[in-house]
Amino acid sequence: MSWKMTATELLDGFSNGALSPVDAMQSVLDRAEAVNPSLNALFDQRCEESLATAKDSEARWQAGQPLGPLDGVPVLIKDSVAEAGRPYWRGTKARMGNPFPTEDSPPVARLKEAGAILFAKTTMPDFGLLASGISSAHGVTRNPWNLAMNTGGSSSGAGAAIASGIGPLAIGTDLGGSVRLPAAQNGLFGMKPGSGVVPHLPLSEARAAGPLTRSVADAALMLSVLAQPDHRTPEPGAHLSASVTPLPLKGLKIGYLASMGFGPKVDPEVLRLTDGAARALESEGAFIVPLEAPYDTDIFESLDTYFSVKAAFERDELPKGERHETLSVITQYCDRGDAVTAKAYLNAIAAIKRARDRYLALVDTCDFVLSPVLPMVGFAADVAGPDPEQTSSHVSFTAMANQTGLPAVSLFCGFSEQGLPVGIQIVAGRGKDAALLGLSATYETMRPEPGFPTAFE
Repeated sequence: MSWKMTATELLDGFSNGALSPVDAMQSVLDRAEAVNPSLNALFDQRCEESLATAKDSEARWQAGQPLGPLDGVPVLIKDSVAEAGRPYWRGTKARMGNPFPTEDSPPVARLKEAGAILFAKTTMPDFGLLASGISSAHGVTRNPWNLAMNTGGSSSGAGAAIASGIGPLAIGTDLGGSVRLPAAQNGLFGMKPGSGVVPHLPLSEARAAGPLTRSVADAALMLSVLAQPDHRTPEPGAHLSASVTPLPLKGLKIGYLASMGFGPKVDPEVLRLTDGAARALESEGAFIVPLEAPYDTDIFESLDTYFSVKAAFERDELPKGERHETLSVITQYCDRGDAVTAKAYLNAIAAIKRARDRYLALVDTCDFVLSPVLPMVGFAADVAGPDPEQTSSHVSFTAMANQTGLPAVSLFCGFSEQGLPVGIQIVAGRGKDAALLGLSATYETMRPEPGFPTAFE
């Protein structure tokens, strides 16, 4: 059952001849056939093509000439990451008839150069503007730990797939928490790299492409590939090691942020598990510093204004006759964006800048900042968010890392009483992506492994 193996384990097997890329790919495809009908995490699956690519990889390994550091490893690609000749719907039914992209996005190009086998795309909500697993193009994506529960989003299919063993690596995108939220809700490791670390198109100061994996080592390996420069973008990329060394805790100053001062109140069960993670780090020598909530006003209101205008802009790209082909909640969101005045928009941008400066100042007081990923354990699979009036208000802990361009991760820290995974977020200062991976690797050894959902063993 090589579908249970991490990417680093697969590569070890390919290298020593104990495992074939063909067998590994077939195992993952069999796993997808068995569990994806329940999860609805994948679309655009390429079974025959993937096996043929795996056969080529097998020949390279047998000759001792792998193409790159991911040769033969099955990888999933989010619907918002363009791949030449493959669907690019961004979760929206209105885009389903669009022509396919004619070139690979930078992350896809790097993965192919490294020998990865891209065998399917993963589902996401419309425009990536919901932190949920519902979509007009794809339907409802379900959490493998409990099919009645949400995967989080917008990298919803990626989270469900990796958690259930459909491949070891997936790439998602993160504009306000879209990699970290599904990582937390599915018991995975997810990272939003710092701004400019992973070249990606279209260019965005806040949006980043990053890995969803079952181990920190796999994420470091994947990031070392994704962070290579691309001639189409001014983003420099980064030189990140393919391996990760656990970071010693002794003397580290880690801020503990239990409230942002806006957004839903954190559930006691989430606080219990987050507190436990902080205490575990403290017991090994870290200095845990409780931090005051950085805000005393509702920053989400300004973020919501910004994102609604962004949604309206994306709807304007659609043919007029198809603009209604989105989820009703997204249609309403776009309508709100169209109604925003220039003055209101500029006021929102100014408020976000002030909030960004305050968050940067807070992070600068510590080596790292630890917090919950989201305030609640989870919510129902078929809803746009835990609050029907403000569907993304639960991104309060994750969104400012995007606005500031800081690297941030989500790590599994334990299960709720109902058996759902809960994650912690750790944020680092600018340029500290490698150190953040090191701290993540240290904490990974201190907590129990989530394993695979019992129903899908």
